[in-house]
Amino acid sequence: MSEVVVSTRIRLARNLKDYPFPVKLNENGKKELCDKVTKAAKSIMDFDRIDMENLTNTQAVALVEQHLISPEFISNKVGRTLLLSKDRTISIMINEEDHIRLQVIKHGLCLKEAYDIANQLDTQLSEKLDFAFSDKLGYLTQCPTNLGTGMRASVMLHLSALQKGRAVSRISSNLSKLGLTIRGLYGESTEPAGALYQLSNQVSLGISEQSAIDNLKNIASELVTQEIKARDRILSDIEVIDTVSRSLGILKTARLINHNEAMNLLSNVRLGVAQKIVSSLTLDSLDKLISEIQPANILERFGDDLTVRERDIKRADFLRERLN
Repeated sequence: MSEVVVSTRIRLARNLKDYPFPVKLNENGKKELCDKVTKAAKSIMDFDRIDMENLTNTQAVALVEQHLISPEFISNKVGRTLLLSKDRTISIMINEEDHIRLQVIKHGLCLKEAYDIANQLDTQLSEKLDFAFSDKLGYLTQCPTNLGTGMRASVMLHLSALQKGRAVSRISSNLSKLGLTIRGLYGESTEPAGALYQLSNQVSLGISEQSAIDNLKNIASELVTQEIKARDRILSDIEVIDTVSRSLGILKTARLINHNEAMNLLSNVRLGVAQKIVSSLTLDSLDKLISEIQPANILERFGDDLTVRERDIKRADFLRERLN
């Protein structure tokens, strides 16, 4: 399924019983909470601590582009801390919308594996921190939509063929009836770039974690089936195969390329690799490249004083170097 499912994410929202929600915490309270959660987490495993106030805007946005933190987390960096595992698959945002946003990301469709890791760490943290919990409502969160399990499970899907066939909007309207939502590359209120979509559960109250995961896995599997069938249809057209080949050619030779064009071309090439039209690249290398050519990641690599034009030149240079 890795041809379609790029990655899996499990996110748990937790709050400490004796502290108001972050929106009501003063600066000293936020620092105290950051220190308390950090101490508990570091006693369990080795995390790097990143105090968001110490990052430049470019460094912060680059972390969003790598899906390690949320866009909301960098809207105000004061009193916010990120804990990041050495392999960068586990992150803990402290003082985002909730006190703790624990996130596990894995490649491919592996909801159970990601959940097991998140659940184990959550259990260990709960032994050291007093989480706000109601026998009636479950875990208490600032936003009512997260009440209950406090869990959001999501998978990143590359729906190139369905997007080309303009089927995603129809699928999106049907998903809400099943307690799921499909969004853009960076979640809520973001546009899909490179035909990449996040499919996630909407309901966390009155449903178990396992039921939510099973529902998401079943629907994701159905979307994978639809995408593969759509790919088989469109790839009988020589023009689509030609588009894949031309896209790779442009990426290998361009001297100036903006973000949107690069994402669209990489999406075409990813489709070609998945369908064995392109044999010189791997899905893993392309998925890494998609993260590396995001705007802030280019600035972090080559200097955040670049103009937009200079950034597009550096992106083209970087793509040529990696693909040739």
